Order: sequence, then structure tokens, then C-alpha cells
Amino acid sequence: MILSTRMIEKVWGRDHLPAPFSAPDGQRIGEVWFDPPAALDRMLVKYIFTSEKLSVQCHPSDEQTLAMGLGTQGKEECWLVVDAEPGATLGIGFDEPLGSDAMLAAAEDGSIEGLMTWHKVKAGDFFYIPANTVHVIGPGCTIIEIQQNSDITYRLYDYGRPRELHLKEGAKVALGERYDLAANSTYVGHGSDVNLVDGPFFRLDQLAGAPDAAISARYRGPLFVIPREGDVVVDGETVSPGQCALAMEIDAVQFADRGTCLITQPMSG
Repeated sequence: MILSTRMIEKVWGRDHLPAPFSAPDGQRIGEVWFDPPAALDRMLVKYIFTSEKLSVQCHPSDEQTLAMGLGTQGKEECWLVVDAEPGATLGIGFDEPLGSDAMLAAAEDGSIEGLMTWHKVKAGDFFYIPANTVHVIGPGCTIIEIQQNSDITYRLYDYGRPRELHLKEGAKVALGERYDLAANSTYVGHGSDVNLVDGPFFRLDQLAGAPDAAISARYRGPLFVIPREGDVVVDGETVSPGQCALAMEIDAVQFADRGTCLITQPMSG
């Protein structure tokens, strides 16, 4: 089943989107969401398109939202850069450890982005963003984001835009730490299978062609199928790059021999 999409306007979005997407006239589209079905409603898949920096932000963990009386609303996410303009960057974590009081002061006076670690990116770069990690996506990026399905975002700094900030809430959950680049990032080429995430909340693999027996054995039950290069067929329905489909089992998917595809599903439990 091909999932329906929602185009989300953002102040940092674009009025011209890369193919196969197209922004409605007069709208700056920052995100394209694939509406999650009931079978996989714990996850959300989206594309992100940036022409300006996003806010400096962080997300709480499940344990923190439970303690706040908000239920299980934590958010861990990951980014696969599918296109990047020259000089495009992502800010993740800090150059030096930062206490919560110092972080709050830096958010209030706008110096926080200068304390962050900025990573130059290119197509194929992959980053996992644990909950509590302070992060920001810079301009000129097209990204596939896969995340826990939560919309709780605490903005710490927003470049003077007239949007709500969440300084006290964010300072309570944000970690003023360096980002563990070696443990949480990699480069994803096109010629081989790559396991990108293996818990704790979801698994994510890139496939070059059809999955081997080990990958198929891990993906039991419903999964998302996200073609990157070449079409796939799910229960007889053709799914193309720029789309996302629900497959109730991996055996229902016919992968392109020369294609590249992402598959993902929540961890059991």
C-alpha cells in the first residue's frame, strides 16, 4: 500500500523541490510526510528540504515524556542526506561540554549555534540523532528522516523568527555534550547492503537489490519500503522513488535487481 503524503509548509522550506516532488505555487515546503498506517503508527518517514537553517532544537526521551505525564512521546530520529548543495552543514552536539545554565544563557543571547559542532555533508552521509541531542539542519539539504512518531520539539534558538521557543523545557532535557560521530554516523554508498540502525526503537537497512536470507529473517511483520533508485513492487503495486509503501511482510516486496531501497520497522515490544 502506497502511503498518502502531506506537504508541510515551513519558513525555512523551498518553493522549488527536487524531482519527483513539486511545491504548490506560493508555498515554501519544508517537509513531505508519509501518513503512517495503524500497523506502523509508532514511526514516521519524511523528506526534509531546506533553504535556511532550522531552529536549534532537541527532543525528549520516552522516559522524560512519561515523567512529564505526556505518555510515550520521545523522539529519536535519523537522517540520510540524499542531496546537499556545496558547503551544506548539519549542527550536532557541541565542541566543548556545556552545562544547562550555560546552554540556556547561550540560547537566550543567540551564541548557542556558534558553540555547536558543524559537519559538512554530502549525499550519502547518514546520522543517528539520539533523544536529548541538540541539533540543527542547515540550508541546502535534502534529507530522508526516519523517526519515532512524536511531534515534541523544544526550540532553543530560532534566529529571531516569530515562533515559540521552549528554553526552560529544552534546557531540562538537552545534553550539552559532544556528538559521538564515530558511533552514530556513516557514509552510505549504493553498491552494498548496509544496516544503518538496529534499535533501540527501530531498525533500518539499505538494500542494493533483493535482501539476503539474514536480512529477510530480521524483518518479520509490517515494514516501510522507501525506494531510492529504481522501482519496487509491493503486492503488485509499483512504488517509485519519492514514495513510501507499507508491506505487511518482506516476502510481499519485489525489489529491483539494480535498485537501492530503504526498509525500516519498529523494534518489537
